[in-house]
Amino acid sequence: MQAIRRLFFVSVAFISVALCISASAPAAERRPNVVIVLADDQGWGDVSHNGNTNLATPRIDALARDGATLDRFFVCPVCSPTRAEFLTGRYHPRGGVYDTSTGGERLDLDETTIGDVFHAAGYATGAFGKWHNGTQYPYHPNARGFDEYTGFCSGHWGNYFNPILEHNGQLIRPEGYINDVLTDAALTFIDANQDRPFFCYLPFNTPHSPMQVPDRFYEKFDGAELEKRHRDPDAEDVPKTRAALAMCENIDWNVGRLLDRLDELNLADDTIVIYFSDNGPNSSRYNGGMKGRKGSTDEGGVRVPFVIRWPGHVQAGTTVSEIAGAIDLLPTLADLADVPLVDLPPLDGVSIRPLLENTDAQWPDRMIFSHWAGKVSVRTPQYRLDHQGKLFDMTSDPEQRHDVAAERPDVARRLSAAVDAWKAEMLPGLTDDDRPFPVGYAAFPVTYLPARDGVPHGNVQRSARAPNCSFFTSWSETTDSMTWDIEVATPGRYDAVIYYTCRPDDVGATVRLSLGDASVDARVTEAHDPPLYGMENDRVPRHGESYVKDFAPLHLGAVELPSGRGELTLDAVEIPGDNVIDVRCVQLTLLDTAE
Repeated sequence: MQAIRRLFFVSVAFISVALCISASAPAAERRPNVVIVLADDQGWGDVSHNGNTNLATPRIDALARDGATLDRFFVCPVCSPTRAEFLTGRYHPRGGVYDTSTGGERLDLDETTIGDVFHAAGYATGAFGKWHNGTQYPYHPNARGFDEYTGFCSGHWGNYFNPILEHNGQLIRPEGYINDVLTDAALTFIDANQDRPFFCYLPFNTPHSPMQVPDRFYEKFDGAELEKRHRDPDAEDVPKTRAALAMCENIDWNVGRLLDRLDELNLADDTIVIYFSDNGPNSSRYNGGMKGRKGSTDEGGVRVPFVIRWPGHVQAGTTVSEIAGAIDLLPTLADLADVPLVDLPPLDGVSIRPLLENTDAQWPDRMIFSHWAGKVSVRTPQYRLDHQGKLFDMTSDPEQRHDVAAERPDVARRLSAAVDAWKAEMLPGLTDDDRPFPVGYAAFPVTYLPARDGVPHGNVQRSARAPNCSFFTSWSETTDSMTWDIEVATPGRYDAVIYYTCRPDDVGATVRLSLGDASVDARVTEAHDPPLYGMENDRVPRHGESYVKDFAPLHLGAVELPSGRGELTLDAVEIPGDNVIDVRCVQLTLLDTAE
């Protein structure tokens, strides 16, 4: 077990050393730094400055006090589409994002990201947290404009304490709570690049489930009475709400650590700080009475907290009531930082700099569309047309309780026509995904193919309904297999490794990894049967998400892989026991290229 743990454990000091190379730019030419903090599943009502007295978020509230609040800021109903829209300034279907797992979360490779834009402008760029727009290079953040990356690329993670993460493609296992670890990495990046402009993207993965949070934050909420409740109190899972609020207070504490470091380095006045969330709340809890939650295209599913601070440029205490969204962040930040937008495809977002600098600025009427799973709603400054064609006057009816389509037929027709046009442009062919998973780039020689991206056959099953952090299990017959649709970029010799567990009674199976005529066999000679864990840290039971366990590397050996597309297959040649092994992922490392 100690040998196995050494394979995963890399101290945060390793990250620190890796980040300490920095360049400097003349002070006169320096553009503002940018720090983006993105919460995961935190609703509009999950901050105290939006009226929730159940919790206290003083550091996020201070950003609102010292900067601007965008009171009607809209994202997507779920995680990966919002991240794609933030990264590109374009609606997520344009980038091929249609799902949250099994490849549908990937952002098309011909899209230009905000990381690309700021990297090209000379910024040090780093991302620290949940990526959720592709795992394998060149979908990986290190290929999308970010020099440094620490985190996980999946949609959710199975355990938040001492988590297995990656740093620039290498597995690490730092100690601590995941948000604290990610913030540590971001702080190290800021320290290393304090003498040059930096773009720091910190996408937390909470309060997304599993509902895990350190005792110091949970104790306040354990058994607490909640003053602010969901619009339908009977629909609220109060224990989950308590856990979510504790997780939000941990986020606030880590935001405070970031702000304190900027103060210590005398960088606060030179840094744009943005805080927002990726969708509505992941349970029915206080959200200002709005209709909908995560997964819904109604107001409560897509309106989130948003604050921006840039001392001396954004007036303190500003409230922007015009509608804006994730699609606006790339053009806005580029405008604020005087970063050129060159050779980009047409953007759906616009720079809202005029609204930040002058709340009385004349602003044209606009529409912001929200989409998930074929359902589309559209928001204007006054109205929302929902996915069923019901029309709501959001100024007089912010809770969407009264359909006014019959009273405003001209508005309903105009918005319905706009939705039809948007669907016709964006949705045809969106889910007809024929993109393989790429393998074998010299610039990034290690490729992980997790169970999430594979297809089980025969008796093989996922360890849970949600694919993201799952593993393959119930492998019992020679007719069973797991396959991955891959495309090898570089022909050559690859080291093949499977991360596995195996019960003592099942030792002795021979497994085969093959691609076309190329294959490599290995016999399982050692038992490795660790227990599942994670449940001991859950504040409420999880639903649909796998528990985790520590997987050991099974080295299959080297295999020659040709370039091109094919089906990578893992199956068994011999099975002496009742089962073969459980599989977390296949790792392929390019050793040398074919002559």
